[in-house]
Amino acid sequence: MKKKSFLAYPYVIWSAIFIIIPLILVVFFSFSQETDNGYVFSLQNYKELMDPIYFKVFFRSIMLAGISTLICLVVGYPVAYIISKAHVSKRGTLILLFILPMWMNFLLRTYAWVAILGKNGLINSFLGFLGIEPVGILYTNFAILLGMVYNFLPFMVLPIYTSLSKMDNDLVNAARDLGANGLQVFTKVIFPLSLPGVVSGITMVFMPAVTTFAISRLLGGGKFMLLGDLIEQQFTVVGDWNFGSAVSIFMMIVILISMAVMAKFEDESDKEGGGLLF
Repeated sequence: MKKKSFLAYPYVIWSAIFIIIPLILVVFFSFSQETDNGYVFSLQNYKELMDPIYFKVFFRSIMLAGISTLICLVVGYPVAYIISKAHVSKRGTLILLFILPMWMNFLLRTYAWVAILGKNGLINSFLGFLGIEPVGILYTNFAILLGMVYNFLPFMVLPIYTSLSKMDNDLVNAARDLGANGLQVFTKVIFPLSLPGVVSGITMVFMPAVTTFAISRLLGGGKFMLLGDLIEQQFTVVGDWNFGSAVSIFMMIVILISMAVMAKFEDESDKEGGGLLF
């Protein structure tokens, strides 16, 4: 027992240095203001956060993150289902091909879409070949959504695939033996049993989507400020660490609330999972 506790010390030290201490510093800066006599306690940063101008940033960030999460779910669930139903010998290859782009740097993957969506990019070049006028896709909300879906789709597919691959096929066969059609089998058995994976996927996509700033910077051209852009701007451009920390704490609270709701929903789905069949 003492040996196991001793082996945990490096992890505790690592967590303290890279997680706890930085978090304490962020909280300290968010509740303080710099004066000639040093830092003093203040709620001014949070009062400034209540300015209506920042509500648009919050709303746009949550809206784009929510839409991209929904698109990832609509696209990712069928993909995960198809992979889970493939032959066992082919599943590993399909998963490998699906996550292969993730081996490339995140910024490089996003930069690639700049070349694809640009004025002289692949899409407009193809449209010009067909005699169609070029379209302005780059530096729009649609481009940002496309970048979010492309980068975060694997985070939706993998947990759903894990839930579907672990599903007991005897339950599906039993439902069919009892006279259920394909739609009833999916709505009454398959989808409820895969809800834990769906909830995990939603959480894993929504969190990075609502905090991203590289995608909006590259594909939005800096025209659309999101929460991640606001924080990055306060720390690197404006130099207002206090207000940037307040925005970070606010965003952290939003994410924690979302995770708590998703966790509660997942627990309820697990409880209902035992009595799925008719």
